[in-house]
Amino acid sequence: MVAAASTPTPDHMRLLIKVARMYHERGVRQPEIAAHLNMSQPRVSRLLKEAVDRGVVRTVVVSPEGVHAELEEALVARYGLRDAVVVEVEGSGADVIPALAAATATYLDATLKGEDVIGVSSWSATLLESVKVMRARTSSGAREVVQIVGGSGSPEVQLHATRLTSRLAELTGARPVFAPSAALVGSRELRVLLSREPAMADVMRAWSRLTLALLGIGSLDPSPLLRRSGNAITAEDQRALKKLGAVGDVCARYFDADGNSVDAPFNDRLIGIEPDQLRAVERRIAVAGGMDKVAAIRGAVRGRWINILVTDVDVARELLND
Repeated sequence: MVAAASTPTPDHMRLLIKVARMYHERGVRQPEIAAHLNMSQPRVSRLLKEAVDRGVVRTVVVSPEGVHAELEEALVARYGLRDAVVVEVEGSGADVIPALAAATATYLDATLKGEDVIGVSSWSATLLESVKVMRARTSSGAREVVQIVGGSGSPEVQLHATRLTSRLAELTGARPVFAPSAALVGSRELRVLLSREPAMADVMRAWSRLTLALLGIGSLDPSPLLRRSGNAITAEDQRALKKLGAVGDVCARYFDADGNSVDAPFNDRLIGIEPDQLRAVERRIAVAGGMDKVAAIRGAVRGRWINILVTDVDVARELLND
């Protein structure tokens, strides 16, 4: 604000208000104001700035219906997020997917830098839907799109993981990097052997180059897509995870209500990005909604597994009621 010592004269204030009303209320452009009042355009600009500094002009941003900027800002402040996108949806469960997907596609289109190396979690129905509705970019949006958890599964749904990665690479002008292995393998020894295979080793090296990760957040109950893929945990593993206090996962890395990693019985059989490696990625965008996932989403933001959240308005409000 302008210091109180520089008290303007009544004549100066009358001029200040006249210029401000012409510009803000009548929509007169600065050159026209200058000509009408017989003054220079730089002086008009200075007077308009002074009107703001003195509180004569106050800017108010009014969010239209369906835009929840206050909720987004509150989530960022509460959980230390880098950004948040809150979407108006109708229904619950799978009904939230189309709205979340559309918001994610728009967000990616606006924020991809051109040199990004994107890591993508293969077994997310919402991410797959996001890629379906995303527009192709006229300029390059990324250098590589890399699977960050095993991309192989049953032939019935293998196409989903491949399509997600290849389509996102096509839309962003990037090179796709596929993980030629299942997410969960039969033994620790097999995991070690597969990790040494040249193709898989190349993928794992690419994880250190990631600048952005696109993630789903899973609950203890595997999604239909993950269950059909053959990469879902068993009922016995689910019971073990419940005893450990697990509430959800990111890339099959399970955590408790506070976001702390749990020692899952299958961790040494999992082919996917390590937690510390994931948290080192600059932008970690999670797309998840529905009240059945609140505990998992809360754990993910508390544990800093993600730093950008795309979710629905009901989940956002519940997270803020915590």
